[in-house]
Amino acid sequence: MADAKNTEQPFATMVARALHIMETLDTSRRGLNISEISRKLNIPKSSTHVIVLTLEELDYVHKSPSTRRYTLGLKAYGLGQAMIKSFSMAETAKPVMRKLVERTDLISHLAVLDKDQAVCVQKVEQPGLIQFDTNVGRRMDLHCTGVGKVILAYGGDELLRDFLSKKAFMRHTNNTITSSRGLRDEALKIRRQGYAVDDQEEELEVRCVAVPVFNRDHNFAGALSVTGTAGQIPLNRIRSLIQDLKETSLMIYGVSL
Repeated sequence: MADAKNTEQPFATMVARALHIMETLDTSRRGLNISEISRKLNIPKSSTHVIVLTLEELDYVHKSPSTRRYTLGLKAYGLGQAMIKSFSMAETAKPVMRKLVERTDLISHLAVLDKDQAVCVQKVEQPGLIQFDTNVGRRMDLHCTGVGKVILAYGGDELLRDFLSKKAFMRHTNNTITSSRGLRDEALKIRRQGYAVDDQEEELEVRCVAVPVFNRDHNFAGALSVTGTAGQIPLNRIRSLIQDLKETSLMIYGVSL
């Protein structure tokens, strides 16, 4: 019996490490190499190499020949597609988001909270628009994205308190808010004004405007946004986009003013 337990424990550890590697790759915009994964997760480099090669053989991760960095493969993203397709809000939102995209000539995203990140559950774009790598299933940080900051502001006091208890927040650009006090002030401001702006906080030259989505019981359900370049969304356009977003958010659940 003791031998069986000893055999099970290393296997469970390997499974947990494989899942942690996939979760980490899911949050990386440019991918990670073996050494970076090893350091980030505190897993021995030899073990990391074996696990990543196995995941690559099974098509769950993909290695770029030029950079030797790994990203999640399509097979991994496919695991959650059935759940996402069955997510009623995402399907209900699609036609009204399409009208928003046609009206604004910007890409629109719908996101919900999953643990301590935002997950894109719907994306609508149209040919000719500048493309962004925020496909359905993409995970996004709460502290530096429009949808993430809306979720942080409206997701409840417990979420905000727990999230702000972190010691550090990754700086993506010089505009990224990286202090707990700064993020708390930002969340309270978003609650007061009813919208959030990612002003080149996750990526330079990219702006995002987001608003909360409430269900028929007036409970917070997710965040709706439009995304474009700084040129497509100059600061003097934000006010009109907020109005478009708020009208669209109400149409998702048919909520009246």
